[in-house]
Amino acid sequence: MFSSNEIVAQYKNIKNDVFWDTKEGLPIYSQGGGVFRFKDPKTGIDKYYWYGVHYEEAEKYRNEPVKKYDHCTFKSISCYSSTDLVNWTFEADVFTDEKAFPEGRKTWVGRLGVAFVKEMNKYSLFVQHGNQVLILLADSPVSEFSWHQKINMEPIIGTSNTGDQTVFTDDDGKSYLVYSYGKGRNKIYVSEIGIKEGKVNILDCTQIFKGASREGNCMFKYKNKYYMAASNIYGWDSSFAYYLVSDNIRGPYLPANEMEIMDGSAEDYAHVTQTGFFYTIKRNGKETVIYCGDRWADFAGNGLGYNQWVPLSFDGHKPYFNSLSSWNLDEKTGDWTVGADNNYVKNGSFEADRNKIPSDVKPVQEQLLGWKTVAIKGNPIAVKSEISPQLNYFNTEEDRKEVIGEKSLNISDTVDFTREITQQISSSPYVALEDGVYNLTAEIKNSKGFSELRMFANTGSVDYKVTIDKENDSWTSISIPDIKIQKGKIIIGFYADGSANAQCLIDDVTLVKK
Repeated sequence: MFSSNEIVAQYKNIKNDVFWDTKEGLPIYSQGGGVFRFKDPKTGIDKYYWYGVHYEEAEKYRNEPVKKYDHCTFKSISCYSSTDLVNWTFEADVFTDEKAFPEGRKTWVGRLGVAFVKEMNKYSLFVQHGNQVLILLADSPVSEFSWHQKINMEPIIGTSNTGDQTVFTDDDGKSYLVYSYGKGRNKIYVSEIGIKEGKVNILDCTQIFKGASREGNCMFKYKNKYYMAASNIYGWDSSFAYYLVSDNIRGPYLPANEMEIMDGSAEDYAHVTQTGFFYTIKRNGKETVIYCGDRWADFAGNGLGYNQWVPLSFDGHKPYFNSLSSWNLDEKTGDWTVGADNNYVKNGSFEADRNKIPSDVKPVQEQLLGWKTVAIKGNPIAVKSEISPQLNYFNTEEDRKEVIGEKSLNISDTVDFTREITQQISSSPYVALEDGVYNLTAEIKNSKGFSELRMFANTGSVDYKVTIDKENDSWTSISIPDIKIQKGKIIIGFYADGSANAQCLIDDVTLVKK
């Protein structure tokens, strides 16, 4: 029995790498937005409101994720509500294409956030609209937002548009627009939102960063420090999660003009995302920061799911990115645990790598993220080499009917070769690889020409393997069941001994506890 003063844990599961639905079973379409806490207009009780853009291509890709789309067709800004940050209810399309394009000429609409402006008792939505910033107003969090004014940013920062932008609301209720320079995106600014000349506007402009180009600009606060986060300029593709820290929202931010890579985000480019926004749960002196990443899969083709949320951990004031495919959150306490079905493999669907690898273009990269490939025999692996084997394969539309995403592991060479590809998986400072029994699985497609081809696992004391002894001209599932892991460490991988031009493709590798 629990006493009336005890809080019973109410963990609810957040699952990444899938498309999300509302609790009523409707598809969630929310990209490039943010979560904000406002009072429910009917009950007066605080509730979470999630705003984002619904693009036409998001529906197409979700229904058939076999190719990416080159255009962004705005349909609406959607609003969802929740009391636990896990189960969401669709409230309304608070701004539609009819309202966005009254003259019928379509343009880019995206990257947004909402602030409550107490001086007017209105909710204000800031969104990029073409080459300027559009400000919309509404009487409640879920009512239709109407045009208020458009801001030409050129007199303020030198370009009419912002780069990427989000809205951050501080503990005192003040809200800020966080955004980058519109051309090149090598500067980041913070502006307080308020009333100017009777209209909602930005009140000031403080440059807090000037350096390498960044996008996905967003901010969070943890234990009275401000964190400015951003991604690389990789188009729709994923990136490291970068950050700066300050004691004051207007800076100075450190390290000055040189963003640090968030620990834990490097092995799979922040779980194949760009920085989107953050939400900080504050309960009884405890603060839990949730990273809410955008996976622009409809435009990048890089896997399933548009929204990838993970909890951050902290060593003092240094954040750590916990790349999880499944985890459980108790919103009432801010506590979280690893999901029973979490996949411990990083970059297991090989979607994090945006180019053919090795790559001599941005980012210069010799190995697949999270994996180590050793050419025991055959052509050496090297950047800017005409004979280097390509370590990943770009899946066809037919492939993508069977496996996830646009890329897979490629094991091949133009000469006779022997190759070993491995990933070491171990406990992190904040997520334990618990002792227990696990299953290792993968999808495989291979030609003839291999004298030896196997998937393996090594726990330090026991070797496990499954041998592929025939040609598989269509995607086939392979597995190693009942792997006993102890001491929080395992090496998984693939070994191939093949003749020239033999090929094996691997995709969707998982290591899940039974």
